Amino acid sequence: MAGHSKWANIKHKKALVDAKRGKVFTRLIKEVTVAARMGGSDPGMNPRLRLAVEKAYAANMPKDTIERATKRGAGELEGVTYEEFRYEAYGIGGAALIIDCMSDNRTRTVAEVRHALSKNGGNLGTDGSVAFLFKHCGQFVFAPGTAEDKVMEAALDAGADDVVANEDGSIEVVCAPNDFERVRDGLAKAGLTAEFAEVTMKPTTEIVLAGEEGARMQKLIDALESLDDVQAVYTTAAIEGQDD
Repeated sequence: MAGHSKWANIKHKKALVDAKRGKVFTRLIKEVTVAARMGGSDPGMNPRLRLAVEKAYAANMPKDTIERATKRGAGELEGVTYEEFRYEAYGIGGAALIIDCMSDNRTRTVAEVRHALSKNGGNLGTDGSVAFLFKHCGQFVFAPGTAEDKVMEAALDAGADDVVANEDGSIEVVCAPNDFERVRDGLAKAGLTAEFAEVTMKPTTEIVLAGEEGARMQKLIDALESLDDVQAVYTTAAIEGQDD
């Protein structure tokens, strides 16, 4: 982790998400729809849908939009049927990429992903080629200056797997995906709110990219994230200089 700031990378990622608010709405509608199709329309009985609905409300999505997406997913309204799938790829400097997609046309999606990769110095890998470099988990990141002891006590009491103090002063909590809500609620009861909290694919190793390599990698990630069918992009790249 030495040599770059995890907190700076987190802030940069949040800024990019905020700048793409319209795209965020599209992604959230797809996630709500697929979650409802897979687990039913009752958030109380469908943890994935519950998290998707919470994210939608947090993004200020109108209630009726969320309800329509839920009903479409559950088959109560007609609409497009989305399927979800994942691509694995390599980027600049050998950095790994996982690209999660939701689409009504897999052929179109893979063509767009392949084009974005090849145009920006990346290439598509085979299934399993980079997945082992990531851990599916719940992740919470607290700003530098947050009381580490308080976070550790609340997180471990709530069932978190690990609490890590990063060199830049930020604090990271990691838990099993199914424990995400319980850990989040435990942290909230202790008066702690993470700046970044989601179920994610966390890299188990990182490749630090700086200067031109870092800029090229960010351009590649931006190109992938701009695709309508791409829900999320995860990478082992830690790009230096993102400290605005």
